[in-house]
Amino acid sequence: MNNLNETHDPALRSWVASANLPASDFPVQNLPFAVFRRKGSAEAFRGGVAIGDQILDLSAAAGTGVFSGDAAIALQAGAQDKLNALMALGAGKWRALRLALSRALREGAAEQASLQACLVPQAEAEYDVPARIGDYTDFYTSVHHATNIGKQFRPDNPLLPNYKWVPIGYHGRASSIGVSGRDFHRPVGQTMPPGAAEPTFGPCKRLDIELELGIFVGTGNSQGDRIVMEEAEDHVFGICLLNDWSARDIQAWEYQPLGPFLSKNFATTISPWIVTLEALAPYRVPFDRPAGEPQPLPYLDSEDNRRGGAFDIQLQVGIQTPAMRKAGQGDASICRTSYRHAYWTVAQMVTHHTVNGCNLQPGDLFGSGTLSGPTLDQAGALVELTVGGKQPLQLPDGEARTYLEDGDAVVLRGWCEKTGAARIGFGECWGTVLPARA
Repeated sequence: MNNLNETHDPALRSWVASANLPASDFPVQNLPFAVFRRKGSAEAFRGGVAIGDQILDLSAAAGTGVFSGDAAIALQAGAQDKLNALMALGAGKWRALRLALSRALREGAAEQASLQACLVPQAEAEYDVPARIGDYTDFYTSVHHATNIGKQFRPDNPLLPNYKWVPIGYHGRASSIGVSGRDFHRPVGQTMPPGAAEPTFGPCKRLDIELELGIFVGTGNSQGDRIVMEEAEDHVFGICLLNDWSARDIQAWEYQPLGPFLSKNFATTISPWIVTLEALAPYRVPFDRPAGEPQPLPYLDSEDNRRGGAFDIQLQVGIQTPAMRKAGQGDASICRTSYRHAYWTVAQMVTHHTVNGCNLQPGDLFGSGTLSGPTLDQAGALVELTVGGKQPLQLPDGEARTYLEDGDAVVLRGWCEKTGAARIGFGECWGTVLPARA
């Protein structure tokens, strides 16, 4: 469990002026990690840390010699083309690097003279997936999402009996995970039209979004060893935004008996920035179950998890249609919710994933599952927001949507904000639907 320390002081200011703006996602109290290079260049990708509207180039910063000890070791690992080496170092060195970066980027820091030249404007950068993702597991941690979906198929019994006892998950496809801004083609596959005697083949007609968070594993575990609740968060490097695009009509035909396949593996989009758990410490909230709900089995329970295992991360989904784009309009918000409503925590996902001896590796990715809140306006998928397509969403420009159409762009945003703490943002996660390939 990360405790508050000097890096969380809301009074801290940076010599990077844009980091001090009230609405900035990236003040000196945040310091998230990404992999970047200058847009359109042939430069090697390397690690960077967001500060205001700038990126501190970790490779260039390592060359200045202003960092030492564990911070310098972690800095060199983070300067590579992927963050796996940094992730593998463990929580002690992550904290050392965060503290050193915080002190070096504060107003009045002597390191400013050396680090000023290591900044690259975010507007001039392009990003890559921040880690080599060996495995991707998508969980199902929102009881509200599970209930809303279950009602559409099993009105009298929406939740299966295991849901409140087991953190449900399935193995996803790591190779089709892309970073924000990468477009993808509408998937094709088999669907079974209502009342038909046999399936048809063609483009998906019910293309959906899933508002999720991505959890990057840091240090792994040996095969056969389990990670207990008290140690689970020390194995988590940080959190990003994640959109698990879903072909609902393909999913309905294929998901029994083994679960999603082609309906999920064509594209998953993540934001470039990974916010560390340490940065999120001011936004921890208690994890508790309502009276009468099953309590977690002992291996999924701990005092720390009950006291502060959940995070109050605000989440929003926006959509921008081609007509809106042509008219110069931004995206329209269709959903806002919070991660605090999740039924299972980050620590519980890690512990359950390894309880049978499964070995996690640095850079492995978990999806939280669609993060819907307790009311339908907080639902994180169109299949919920439109009640299975029966109640189209009305957009501000007069258009309506049941599912995504070609040319639609979707953006996820996430942030933490409250009185007495610095705003911590996740940036944006964009993706655009292109027509199906011929």
